[in-house]
Amino acid sequence: MVYEIPTLESERELAAQGYELIVGFDEVGRGALAGPVMVGAAAVLACDLPELTVPAGVADSKVLTERRREALFEPLRAWCAASAVGQAGNDEIDEWGIGHALGIAALRALNDVERQLGLMPLGGERPTSQVRTGQIGRVGAILDGPNDYITKALDTFDAPDVPVPAHVITRVKGDRHCATVAAAAVIAKVTRDRLMVDIARGNPRYAPYEWDRNKGYGSAAHRRAIAELGPTPLHRTSWHLTGE
Repeated sequence: MVYEIPTLESERELAAQGYELIVGFDEVGRGALAGPVMVGAAAVLACDLPELTVPAGVADSKVLTERRREALFEPLRAWCAASAVGQAGNDEIDEWGIGHALGIAALRALNDVERQLGLMPLGGERPTSQVRTGQIGRVGAILDGPNDYITKALDTFDAPDVPVPAHVITRVKGDRHCATVAAAAVIAKVTRDRLMVDIARGNPRYAPYEWDRNKGYGSAAHRRAIAELGPTPLHRTSWHLTGE
């Protein structure tokens, strides 16, 4: 299969603007009927960009086979300075709506990435322009899609206290064009797929919904099971689950 190879052009543009840490974000599970929504975060250091190359085979996760995504998972995590996957559960989606749930999931991932790298708020408060551990004073982010749900969720009651807020730019089809976003997409997709398979195979109650095949999305078999057996505690009950 011929597919577009992502580059580090956008990441280098942010580095040229003075951002020391660049984080790509992409989501998975937005349209599923069951299970969490997840947002992957893949971070690289600006100081590494002059020598950094895009890993062989990385691409938009949607054009990769499941086997190829699995093969890329560990190499992509090793390629990143840090990576994480944040999630919001189906109950949170029902309570907040999908947009805010995505923002909280992304901030959970960003919080995880920054703390992996040793970034901590000074005096327990969010720093502004100070340089903390290492030489990371500013964080730039590239978010797949047209809408910046990350900044909207920042400082809300439900949001984690992220050490350094990110300046977010959005890129439509960013998973095709930006290497960190493509990496985040693969990491998030593999993580969520594994979770849904484990749930489906780990409890006979969930087997009829075939999440090991459909990963919680609205396949015909999944919708039939909902119609016959009703929703489970992992379904997004605020959604039209049977498609009627």
